[in-house]
Amino acid sequence: MERKKISSFAELSAYVGQELGVSEWLQVTQTMINGFADSTLDHQWIHVDEAKCAAESPYGSTIAHGYLTLSLLPYLWNQIVEVSNFKMQVNYGINNFRFGDAVKVGSRVRLKATLAECADLRGITKCTISVVMEIEGNRKPAYKGDVVFLYHFNN
Repeated sequence: MERKKISSFAELSAYVGQELGVSEWLQVTQTMINGFADSTLDHQWIHVDEAKCAAESPYGSTIAHGYLTLSLLPYLWNQIVEVSNFKMQVNYGINNFRFGDAVKVGSRVRLKATLAECADLRGITKCTISVVMEIEGNRKPAYKGDVVFLYHFNN
């Protein structure tokens, strides 16, 4: 899949209301889940205790932390859009965000992104991107909502 190439407010704003694309599938592994648990100090058994999950969890296996799936967003976003000619990008907000279904270990996920809004704030580009994280083979998404980025494009 070819990424959209963006290097200015004008180029980005031309996509308002359009789907920007879909990322590649990414498999969520137990190693990823354990690493996230270690980083966030969230070792709840539904994420890290494979034996207990096999015996007691309604999912039958461990599941990824919701915030782990959210943290994959920048990686998957960069597969959809190649933004250049900027000094920095800042995560500005998350709006109307809902987790829809658990991501079981071994599942593959991908991101679908649509540019909902784009504004020029005195030279800073504020864009709102509607995102859906799909789980391969599931009807319900892992999550959906809007993320807001600020791009400080070079002149």
